[in-house]
Amino acid sequence: MSEANAGKALTVSIEGSSYARIPIRTRVVMPGDDLDAFVREYAEEIVLPGDLLFVTEKIVAITQGRSYLVEEIKPRRLALFLSKYVTRTPYGIGLGMPETMEMALRECGTIRILFAAAVSAVTKAFGRKGDFYRIAGDKARAIDGPTSGTIPPYNKAVVLGPERPREVAAHLKSLLGDVPEVAVVDINDLGGNILGSTLDRAGEKRLVAILKDNPLGQGHESTPLGVVRAVSA
Repeated sequence: MSEANAGKALTVSIEGSSYARIPIRTRVVMPGDDLDAFVREYAEEIVLPGDLLFVTEKIVAITQGRSYLVEEIKPRRLALFLSKYVTRTPYGIGLGMPETMEMALRECGTIRILFAAAVSAVTKAFGRKGDFYRIAGDKARAIDGPTSGTIPPYNKAVVLGPERPREVAAHLKSLLGDVPEVAVVDINDLGGNILGSTLDRAGEKRLVAILKDNPLGQGHESTPLGVVRAVSA
């Protein structure tokens, strides 16, 4: 079932071309679900030749077993300390809680996170933002913490970024008979990032522009899949 999210335009124009964004509403993905079966169930009858299927990094990670209940995570003292200095936003907690910071330390390594924090502390003093995640990398950026707007049970869970997202995209393209291009995306109300895709670099850049207003939504929409389709002017 496809359904546009409230407040999101169905069509956008990028570089003189128009694209429809078609969110696909699904049931909630659970640990143990098979990603192939899930994509076939909800997307196979919607995608057409020439489309692009975009899949949220969160459902890929969940099906890979990379979701952890907050109560299962025991933060070390360093995680408690560093999380105090992370700026929280209305759109997500990021690494601003000990449990998400602990998972960043495990995923990225203590030395890298400490270096990112040190550089960020210096550059923030000069009004520059974003250096922490630039240095910590995609693994740190992709960590999702629990928020009140997240669908249960993930309102009480930390979800890591997916493993091998480029390989996942290539596999899903093959699964669907090579009909659509496929991208695994991390899109939110603050911007977007393509974690892996079957596109070239220019195509990924264009896709970020197409999705920059987050047509899948940020909270309870339950639209973890979507289609981009070129439309006639």
